[in-house]
Amino acid sequence: MTNSPALPADPSSPSERALPVPSALRPWFTGIGAVTVDGPFDDAFAHVPDTDTKVVVREEGNGRRDTLVVGPRTRASYHTDLHKRSVSCVQLRLEPGAVGPLFGVAAVELVGRVVPLGDLPTGTARRLARELAGGERDRITARLADLLPPAADGSRELLLRAAVDALSTRPYRTPAPVREVARELAVSERQLRNLFADGVGVSPKHYARIDRLRHVLTHAATAPWAELAAATGYYDQSHMTADFRTLMGVPPGAFFTGRLPRATPCQALRQR
Repeated sequence: MTNSPALPADPSSPSERALPVPSALRPWFTGIGAVTVDGPFDDAFAHVPDTDTKVVVREEGNGRRDTLVVGPRTRASYHTDLHKRSVSCVQLRLEPGAVGPLFGVAAVELVGRVVPLGDLPTGTARRLARELAGGERDRITARLADLLPPAADGSRELLLRAAVDALSTRPYRTPAPVREVARELAVSERQLRNLFADGVGVSPKHYARIDRLRHVLTHAATAPWAELAAATGYYDQSHMTADFRTLMGVPPGAFFTGRLPRATPCQALRQR
């Protein structure tokens, strides 16, 4: 494979739009997105790996609303036999290090899980669950600003954010090795792993792998495959392909040619 495969056309894909993050929410949230899926649509859906923890307010066409916390996903998951009905949700991506102060748990406890927000142990979690379960969806961000506590940007939070930035893939910049990041921040690799377990949920190495994969997924339609491997710091194209298959569970060709569905951000998030 010398060129990246084309993304399949999918007329039933959900519409997603980014919403502005009010300044009062920026200490806690890195991004907000509104997603709408109007049935009928394909029976199977994929969720790609994701290092973020998210608060998701999910509403079905019949008016049922769930307020959930979705933890990091370390592997892609594929869902089938979902109900063919309309669903919408607002997703709020938490800042690294925000899970503990807001919800009273380490981020590692949420990996691979979808948890009702009101089941988490802090008063903030319970207040948010009550308030977000009612009211108009378009006013969710305004309601949040009145419910969140003041953010404390201590040394631990600043250290984590610096490490996350250094381990993230950026255009024309590959992630730094974990050992180098620890040295630059004057901490041991063990301290860095503990910091990521509490604040992100995955190890620094796994964070870098997932972030790099998401960069590949974003740019696969516009860059040659070999060029993309070099730009994202893989040793060569075959190493990128192998890492893709490990994290996605399928080879790139199967994913991008449409033999598997494209990702939907909220359809599989049903409270169990």
